[in-house]
Amino acid sequence: MSAIPGLSLPGLSLPGLGLSSTPISATQQPPGTSTAPSRYEELPAQSEYRFEVGFNQTLRIKLTSGTAELFGTELPVSTKDYYVFTGTKAAIYTWHGCRLELQGDTEVEYVSEETQMLAYANVHFGLENEREKIANTGSHNITSDTDLGPRVLIVGPSNAGKTSLVKTLTAYAVKSGRQPMVVNLDTHQGMLSVPGSISTAVFTSILDVEEGWGSSPISGPSPVPVKMPLVYHLGLASPDDAGTIFRPLITRMALAVTSRLTEDASARVAGCIIDTPGSIAAGKAGHYDAIAHIISEFSVNVVLVLGSERLYSDLNRRYAKASEDPVSIIKLDKSGGCVDRDEAFMKTLRATQIRAYFFGHNSLNTLSPHTHWVEFGALHIYRIITSDNTQRNTSFLPGDDDDFPSLGGNAADKIYEKVAPSMMMQNCLLAVTSAQPNDSHENIRNSSVLGYLYVADVEEAKKRVRLLAPISGRLPGNALVFGNWPEDVADLVG
Repeated sequence: MSAIPGLSLPGLSLPGLGLSSTPISATQQPPGTSTAPSRYEELPAQSEYRFEVGFNQTLRIKLTSGTAELFGTELPVSTKDYYVFTGTKAAIYTWHGCRLELQGDTEVEYVSEETQMLAYANVHFGLENEREKIANTGSHNITSDTDLGPRVLIVGPSNAGKTSLVKTLTAYAVKSGRQPMVVNLDTHQGMLSVPGSISTAVFTSILDVEEGWGSSPISGPSPVPVKMPLVYHLGLASPDDAGTIFRPLITRMALAVTSRLTEDASARVAGCIIDTPGSIAAGKAGHYDAIAHIISEFSVNVVLVLGSERLYSDLNRRYAKASEDPVSIIKLDKSGGCVDRDEAFMKTLRATQIRAYFFGHNSLNTLSPHTHWVEFGALHIYRIITSDNTQRNTSFLPGDDDDFPSLGGNAADKIYEKVAPSMMMQNCLLAVTSAQPNDSHENIRNSSVLGYLYVADVEEAKKRVRLLAPISGRLPGNALVFGNWPEDVADLVG
């Protein structure tokens, strides 16, 4: 499959992406909020309003006429309801022209007529052609990968707009009546979970304009409709740090995704869209081992290379002319609206996502987390072994492999070390796995995540710890995993 350079869009009506008149959960101003003076932006056809809003700023937007979308999700025309954005860098695109009413402050805002949306629409229609071929076969018997919908991998350097493209293609697929699976392999920002995890979910409803991916019951009771993600915990910032964890989890995730594609007819036709961290695009001497592993495990047949001529050339040389299982390598330009998100912004973004996981996205969508005091002895915490702590004092290593199982029986082969709560865990997250505390390290690693706990206080003298949980009730006695990512979030609990 390739992009369709000569695609004609009569009237730019975008067949298969018909605009609906049904509003989608626009956020109404909370009672008592003062109304800031309004200003207006008139957007010509095929242009976008780009804005950057700081975490201490609030921008309210509503569409007063015309048609517009944010990352492929349609904004309804409204006379009273605003979408509210804080700590966001995004763009609202219009195919036909529109008028926006704006309230609040921004760090940057401007209108641009140079966008990549037509190229992204071409990609969508190319994927739809492949989906139609699968749907028209009418057979549910899976005999090869050719019986599955497109398996799309999006790669490129950091800040190239990969996640924005994933959201756009997902939103377009859903509006075309598809139910695509989305896979997030980037631990720097969560999808229906917290940073530090990788996740996948089937999307059957439109994306949330303000929250992005929408709501997930993994953090407790959620408004409907919700997405049911499958989550695994990586707990490290980079795949390079997770040699014994990243690739096995990719394999584990791929098995789950492939199983869903083969058993669910709607997902089978729609296929999957895979987001990746920018770090795996920095190949050494033209070798991209992590990308090759993902392509192999997910049986990827379409790779979209965003914003990197070198990466496109290297992948095209390796895969485009393969005699068996050829992979279509498609190059896309980086959107001019993509901006570098510095580490300070990303750290605040991760803290905001973690806070939203426990407390909800805003005052109109609040959750009710609970704190628990728990004795040290009731917790079974496994710390991920990395190059930073492999040289630790061996006197702290467990000496009984029956109590602390490993893959091999010596320290070098261990994935985790069993540890007691300590001050170093304060303000950090613990992943609650579905594994039992005495399971093998391999089983703990391969277990899905039931939820997350926040370590609010550690009283080493009294040997107890205060944990924030998404819901009330007794904490499970399952294996808990502690890693060095995401970084700690101070003062989450007062």
